Amino acid sequence: MASDYLQNLFGLSGQVAVVVGGTGTLGGALAEGIAQAGAQVVVAGNSAQRGAERVERIQKLGGQATFSPADVGHRGSLETLLTATLAKFGRVDMLVNCAGVNSASPYLEVTDDDWQRVLDINLRGTHWGCQIFGAHMAASGGGAILNIASVTADVPLSRVFAYSASKAAVVNLTQNIARELAPRHVRCNALCPGFFPAEQNRQILDAARTASIMSQTPMARFGEPQELVGATLLLLSKKAGSFITGAAYYIDGGFTAMRF
Repeated sequence: MASDYLQNLFGLSGQVAVVVGGTGTLGGALAEGIAQAGAQVVVAGNSAQRGAERVERIQKLGGQATFSPADVGHRGSLETLLTATLAKFGRVDMLVNCAGVNSASPYLEVTDDDWQRVLDINLRGTHWGCQIFGAHMAASGGGAILNIASVTADVPLSRVFAYSASKAAVVNLTQNIARELAPRHVRCNALCPGFFPAEQNRQILDAARTASIMSQTPMARFGEPQELVGATLLLLSKKAGSFITGAAYYIDGGFTAMRF
């Protein structure tokens, strides 16, 4: 009885989810969780090898997944991703925008090229995904979009200026898309992870900074990628998340509570 209730509330059976950046550490964990909740998952990213590995892992866990190439640096690549997904599955119910890059340097040393690269991937790539897939969802009766922002969207942290600016913009973009598409039954929310072992933050986590982050986090540890899955299922679920849109959920071990 309890399992039926939870499946009815949080389950994603019969739905199709596209996880852009699903070849990465965090995106891969989300893809695995979404698949185990019953959805058919399209793992999308730049690396066919990592995509195949993630698909194999999902299948071993009992889920359904395929890989599709995607480069968020090119709008046409995301348009092709949508077309290919519709050709294969006939629908897209959920989109997770999880592709991202970082660049760590003192503010006065940030180069124009690094600044633009981070904004292009983290913000423009997210915008393209929302616009392309959001248009399909709006025309098809609805859906759910989940954008991955960051705790740095709200909390100042040195040496990640372009990254922080891009993620703050992702939160703002999410809120505006939520307002725009709510009448067409498309929900749009954001997850703001704290510090997780992922590609985007490895370059800034030397021993001193690791100790500093630990001292500012009440739970005194980094997050594990699978700890993002629960909130993800809530925000994607048609029932459990039915009245949630425009929200930014911080999954950070209490880091934002200690910001000042």
